[in-house]
Amino acid sequence: MSDKWDKEVDVVVVGSGAGGMLSALVAAKNHAEVLVVEKDRLWGGTSATSGGGIWIPGSDQAKAAGFEDNLDDAFKYVRALSADNVPDANIRAYVDNAAAMLRWLTANTQVTYAALPYPDYHAENPGGSPTGFRTHLPLEFDGKLLGNDLKNQRFPSPAASLFGWLNWTFAETYQLLYRGKGWLTQLSINLAKYWFDWPFRFTSRKDRRLTLGNALTGGLKLALNEAGVPVWLSTPLTELVKEGGRVTGVVVQRRGKPFRIAARRGVVLAAGGFDKNQAMRDGNAPLYPQAQLSGGVTSNTGDSIRAGAAVGAGTMNLQSAWAAPVFYVPGEDRGRLCTIERALPGCIMVNQAGARYLNEAASYHVTGQVMARRQAEQGDASPSWMVFDHRYRHLFPMGPLLPLLPDWAQSGAVKSILKKARTIEELATQMGVDPARLSATVARFNAHAAKGEDPEFHRGEAAYDKMYGDPRNQPNPCLRPLSEAPFYAMPIYPGDIGTNGGLMTNAKAQVVNAQGKPIDGLYAVGNNAASAMGESYPGAGVTIGPAMTFGYIAARDMTGAND
Repeated sequence: MSDKWDKEVDVVVVGSGAGGMLSALVAAKNHAEVLVVEKDRLWGGTSATSGGGIWIPGSDQAKAAGFEDNLDDAFKYVRALSADNVPDANIRAYVDNAAAMLRWLTANTQVTYAALPYPDYHAENPGGSPTGFRTHLPLEFDGKLLGNDLKNQRFPSPAASLFGWLNWTFAETYQLLYRGKGWLTQLSINLAKYWFDWPFRFTSRKDRRLTLGNALTGGLKLALNEAGVPVWLSTPLTELVKEGGRVTGVVVQRRGKPFRIAARRGVVLAAGGFDKNQAMRDGNAPLYPQAQLSGGVTSNTGDSIRAGAAVGAGTMNLQSAWAAPVFYVPGEDRGRLCTIERALPGCIMVNQAGARYLNEAASYHVTGQVMARRQAEQGDASPSWMVFDHRYRHLFPMGPLLPLLPDWAQSGAVKSILKKARTIEELATQMGVDPARLSATVARFNAHAAKGEDPEFHRGEAAYDKMYGDPRNQPNPCLRPLSEAPFYAMPIYPGDIGTNGGLMTNAKAQVVNAQGKPIDGLYAVGNNAASAMGESYPGAGVTIGPAMTFGYIAARDMTGAND
């Protein structure tokens, strides 16, 4: 080993989210010596906090479900939605390799995925799928297999778990949401399994029944353990080492001291975006300015993006983010994504003037974009208000407000942001909104909702809208008049679940300079790289799906895999 290096390996992966861990695993399976370094004291990244969904055209799972996809249709669909500066080759590489990545994952790990009848977010566009089966969700994973490593896995987001610690599946979410047959029994069973998981329960709050993003990252971590790939926690990247035009290694902080690691075959940057870096947001993302509102994890501060730029990497679309409407609960370190609640009948979203201005049931990315643009142009959408009635309050959740608990039993932080009144006019006064304007908005909405119609914003007409509506509510599962007092309101903000502009890459996930020339030895995936989706969000799973696919591509390229 050279005196200038403290350690030498074939591949260094920076970041322990799904894209980074899969890249590390593929490289290790192709006979490379691999090391993963993670800035935080917890592993799993934003992937662990997420739903774990991946958008995969043409998968084996979709075929087994009877869906024959067409990759040219998938390319056409993404190409039309993505930004003009995203190369065709990058989109093509994703579409053509995604199914192969999932096939490899299934064959080489205990992670299993199911294709769902989950429509694309713009299913009406050419190449879109209104019947779904491009979105895949992970099945449950037994956290006991991880031993003590489980204690260092990131918890799921409060928006993707119950009470912030009880894991649940997508099916269980629906069962609990609509009080389906056996919902109380299933909830009781899951709670009992959690509380009586002795002696583990006395040492950790983690639920060892892993679901969603915890299941995905848990399965990947187990595979890394079995392959002998170490994951160094609390080891932040400080700089990339570039020699003779090639990135040859990294400098990290290891136990408080600089530690130099050589990477003989390459470095993969997979450490997320700059979600929580307020200075980078101020400089690059004026539509999404508030780091506090981002649903990204606190360690996502753009370190790897800045390190890449320091060795000559180009950057692209730094103004872009995975936009989302979020609730903010005082004292929490991130915004809570609002996905389902907006589509359910008995609620509306209004601006600070008391007027509706969007289709509440649209995808969270589209909703977040509309809110952010409205705020930039009119200054009246941050916060906006979710307004709902007594029936909604006791049927459905509204972000952190849980329907099974009375108002007095909610946490103090939740009660501090909740407004409640006997009439719409009194509610408007509490919100700081003109009572006459809000009353007129609700009256106009109610008149049409009673007929299942929304002529202003067409809520409940698209396939995606209907998916999250209440099927028991007809003729439109997304619409019902707000008519049962008392009435409630909660502030909701234009936020995001992470930034998605970053280092410029090519179809091999190689980082390139501003002229498009690859920087030898350097790759970037996930939110470290400028997304192939541009500023769009074609379907559920287009964040982690590309991260894992380009991680797969990067590892194969640097190790010369041809299987």
